[in-house]
Amino acid sequence: MKKQEQSASIWKSLRLGLIIFFVLIVFAYGFEVTKVDLKEFHKSSRQDSRIRVTRALARPEIFVFEQEEFIVLTPIYVPCPDQPLSPPSMDLSEPYMVVTPQCAAPGELVQVEGFKFQPNIKGPLSFIPSSDPNNSLALKQGDIFTDDQGHFSLTIKLPKRPGEDVQYLRATTRRNVGLPHLSQTAIDTWDKIVETVFLALLATTLGIIFSVPVSFVAARNIMKDVKSPLTSIALTLIGWPVGIYLGFLVAFWLNNFTDALMVNKLVGLISFLICLIGAVVLIRKVVIQAEIENLSTDKQIQKIMIQIGAALLAAMGLYLVARLGLQAGMVLVSVLGPVAFMGNFVTQLSDITAVVTPGTVAIIAGAVLGNVFGKIGQQLDDKLPFSTVKILNIFLSCLAGAIVLAILAGAINWLYEIRQAQYLLLIMAGIGATLGLALTLYARPKESLPIGLTIYYITRTFLNATRSIEALIMAIVAVIWVGIGPFAGVMALGLHSIVSLAKLYSEQVESIMPGPMEAITATGATRLQTIIYAVIPQIIPPYISFTMYRWDINVRMSTIIGFAGGGGIGFLLIQNINLLNYRAASTQMLAIAVVVSIMDYLSSSMRERYV
Repeated sequence: MKKQEQSASIWKSLRLGLIIFFVLIVFAYGFEVTKVDLKEFHKSSRQDSRIRVTRALARPEIFVFEQEEFIVLTPIYVPCPDQPLSPPSMDLSEPYMVVTPQCAAPGELVQVEGFKFQPNIKGPLSFIPSSDPNNSLALKQGDIFTDDQGHFSLTIKLPKRPGEDVQYLRATTRRNVGLPHLSQTAIDTWDKIVETVFLALLATTLGIIFSVPVSFVAARNIMKDVKSPLTSIALTLIGWPVGIYLGFLVAFWLNNFTDALMVNKLVGLISFLICLIGAVVLIRKVVIQAEIENLSTDKQIQKIMIQIGAALLAAMGLYLVARLGLQAGMVLVSVLGPVAFMGNFVTQLSDITAVVTPGTVAIIAGAVLGNVFGKIGQQLDDKLPFSTVKILNIFLSCLAGAIVLAILAGAINWLYEIRQAQYLLLIMAGIGATLGLALTLYARPKESLPIGLTIYYITRTFLNATRSIEALIMAIVAVIWVGIGPFAGVMALGLHSIVSLAKLYSEQVESIMPGPMEAITATGATRLQTIIYAVIPQIIPPYISFTMYRWDINVRMSTIIGFAGGGGIGFLLIQNINLLNYRAASTQMLAIAVVVSIMDYLSSSMRERYV
């Protein structure tokens, strides 16, 4: 027994020693790969640079004085002239310099003494050649440092700039005048730090708008119960691209129609009011019908037509308000004066509305048609016999697969400009049809498939893939899209915020208590009602917390994306670092630290109050 314990103890010690030895080997190889070497660290030049940069960083350029400059000249001859020199005349009541000797050959040493200068000041001492009347070729010989009595002494080596005429040594000193005031660096830093805060605010707002709906799609507990028969899924996949295509055609027609209406501004304004009233009335009818269960077929068709009419009126209203807003914004810019930014705000919002309306109309049309086709598929699956559904599934699945992969082929062709793209289109459509046929053979007719989990996995994969791309890379792409400036930073941080917040939000949705959902579902509530009354009340506090935290992150990340031209304080910081202006860079770093600290305090206060 003792031998076994002794053997086990020896083995444990040996194993521990091997583990330690292996860890040492890993770190030794890590030192080799990362080239850890302190030779550069010990160099005197590196030490001087460290001291110089550290001192500059410790003196941020925030306040400056107006300075008064004093220039003192004294003659010198290089080399000595043939005639004997007489002492230069000088006013002994003012600062003056004495050079000993008064002449010398190039490369010789002379002593320069200064008297009656300002005490305890520093300035450059320069050699002014006689052939340089504008002092553009002044050669710095060193720095003077005066003592408490305003005296200095400096030995210099004369440069190889001989001349027959008299040359000069020039001492330049400056003294502070008046009270300190903010430096231009501090003013520029303030402008950029304000830009940074609002850049982060707009990016966070953009992230909230898109990430909230995506978070429900990316939540497993919400999507796992979403199931549909294959007939409904196939028709939905067919309805979406057809609806998007029709939506773009309708948007193009509405665009031209509103252009015709806006020839007269009064007609355009009246048309907008009519669209607004009509859309409100139709949407109210849709809401009333949504509360009535088991609508007849005629009523369902009527409901769909009302939805389409409301969507058309709303889309035309968006086009009209975009055009009216552009004109109103330009007028406001010219009349508002100091608050002209409000007019620019109206103009830019109107322009954004005009840009996003076609895509919005197309997506809504795709959603409506996909929903209608899906309901038709559900009814066909419920009413048709088993064998008919199987045949119908084969046809619809092959068609849906061919359409989806044909669209993918079109995207690939646009990206890579493939020659003879029709062959790729046919091949991809054939592959899609084959996959659809395989799905039909795998799934039994009238069987509900977990389409919700499929959407969940696709969404999560997209979020993870996009989130892995750093905001700096997104900023580089955004700069190509919209140019250098803070707008590119808003786009880059906004996209990164969407995917990051969507992941955080979805994980919070997955961690809610299931009891309220089960209780509300048991009452016969729809999925939308379940989300509104069971999910949203549980997620509002953490959503606020995550949103404030994301705003804090965006403020800090805006420093990095500024390096790629994304605007904000980082754009100014990288400029000063490249120019070796470390005092100005220290000012920007101090501003970043202050703003981040304030943001952290505000976010913690809001989380404490509302979360």
